[in-house]
Amino acid sequence: MSRIFGRIAQIGYVVRDIDAAMDRWVEHGVGPWFYVDRVQTDYFRYRGVDSDMKMSVALANSGDVQLELIQPRNDAPSMYKDFLDSGREGAQHIAYWSNDFQDLLDRSLAEGYTVGQEGSIGGEQGRFAYLDTEAEQGTVIEISDISGPKGQFFQYIRDVAATWDGSDPIRGRE
Repeated sequence: MSRIFGRIAQIGYVVRDIDAAMDRWVEHGVGPWFYVDRVQTDYFRYRGVDSDMKMSVALANSGDVQLELIQPRNDAPSMYKDFLDSGREGAQHIAYWSNDFQDLLDRSLAEGYTVGQEGSIGGEQGRFAYLDTEAEQGTVIEISDISGPKGQFFQYIRDVAATWDGSDPIRGRE
């Protein structure tokens, strides 16, 4: 438990092939995966500059921890692209969720953290920020607002995973 952020809610993996990554996790018994081929962001900024970053995302839970797979779909600037360009693939961030995102962001900035990338999915209550912590701990810290529909969706994913029988392992992939 972090005195600043709370408990880790998610581990984010940046991958080159999201379909293969989902299949590997299913082989390990993790699922079902909720796949979105092209995530629509309200806005996305990389190091304070607007970026037209495109990505595919898949979400599943293993117990209380959500796993997120992210595959960049273009060469627009992002911390995801930086991660892959450095020759890595795999765990890129840990995420903490909050029902009071602005307070958590303000406290993070007051503690000396800086934002590497930020954006929103699904409106004001879908904000997220990736803090530039990779050099100190090897991963990035993401903070994410779950006070709106995104939080409800995340709870649904957790609930479905809790009783998943192995059928229909990837939802949304055609």
